[in-house]
Amino acid sequence: MNKNRHILFLCRWYPNRYDPMFGLFVKRHAEAAALYNKVSAVYAHAADNLDSPFEIEQSVQNGVNTVIVYFRKRSFKPLSVLNYLRAVGKGIKKIESPDVIHVNILTRLGMVALWYRIFKGTPYIITEHWSRYLPGNDYKGWLRRFSTKCVVGRASIVSVVTDNLSEAMKKHGLNNKNYRIIPNIVNTNLFVPIEHKNETPSFVHVSCFENRSKNISGLLDSLKLLHRKGIRFKCTLVGDGMDFVAMKSYCSLLGLDEHVSFTGLIESNDLSKTIARHDFLVVSSNYENLPVVIPEAMSCGLPIVSTDVGGIREIVDKDCGIMVEPFNTQALADAVEQMINDYRNYDPTIIRQKVVNRNSTESVGRLLDDWYSEVLSH
Repeated sequence: MNKNRHILFLCRWYPNRYDPMFGLFVKRHAEAAALYNKVSAVYAHAADNLDSPFEIEQSVQNGVNTVIVYFRKRSFKPLSVLNYLRAVGKGIKKIESPDVIHVNILTRLGMVALWYRIFKGTPYIITEHWSRYLPGNDYKGWLRRFSTKCVVGRASIVSVVTDNLSEAMKKHGLNNKNYRIIPNIVNTNLFVPIEHKNETPSFVHVSCFENRSKNISGLLDSLKLLHRKGIRFKCTLVGDGMDFVAMKSYCSLLGLDEHVSFTGLIESNDLSKTIARHDFLVVSSNYENLPVVIPEAMSCGLPIVSTDVGGIREIVDKDCGIMVEPFNTQALADAVEQMINDYRNYDPTIIRQKVVNRNSTESVGRLLDDWYSEVLSH
């Protein structure tokens, strides 16, 4: 532990006044690091209808000195990027000089960290969450690719939540000798098993309701197949987003209102209780990295049914769930039916322990503390 060591989290995504869930996993990493170090987080957010060009909010949140700078949105992209960098600079001026910079999500903030390394000798590490490097996603443009390659190559450590993402980045020429895995954090004191007994097998799906990636329509199509077979089930869809209304209408069109309920956005204690009172979790994504809801559900002792995308296979094994190929409605329906029949055979204690050992705030905080010490020792 070194509370005199100052770590600056430069965050491309972070919870803010417009979206309290945006980049929540980044905030959790900052809070874990703050258990053992002095941590500041700087985040810039484009906004409409500001009274001044820049508005700065600074507060201490769970041990993290948090600076959020809101700046006026510009339609002309070069001006928007310039305003973004100016906002980041104003945020950095509000904190003391860092010993290590921890960049969260590339690429613009990586260029800021690279400048600090070249001109001030400040080392930086990267944590990347973005799935844009995965096949079929939008990682294009010579300037973006060149800049990202420079930033990744000079980082002391490049951390990702799955091996799958690191391999995808390397295939784009983003080479670094020090790729590492950083687990997403789960509040294992909040997400806990609860005693429950459902008369009808019940499962839950949690997502941001962006259908292109989360494939909620495909999940509903699979449930329609189960309904036609006369299988009894209850499914709860948790979350909100751009396709929420469309998916709710599609559910009614399929005649599934008796079986499927929509909660909208729920958070914190309400979310943990909602997950824990179900029998298993279903993830139906067409593409994904590693959604944090999976270890959250596992922390509640729930087995998982998931499409085999991104790095999900790295934590969901035969002891805690079923993997199924993506883009296959029938296969997903078959897997859900199998889990309806078998969920009682999974051991909640074994499932939960996997998360306690890997994803708790304390374990990730110790991991980050070791990394910062290593970086500074060099």
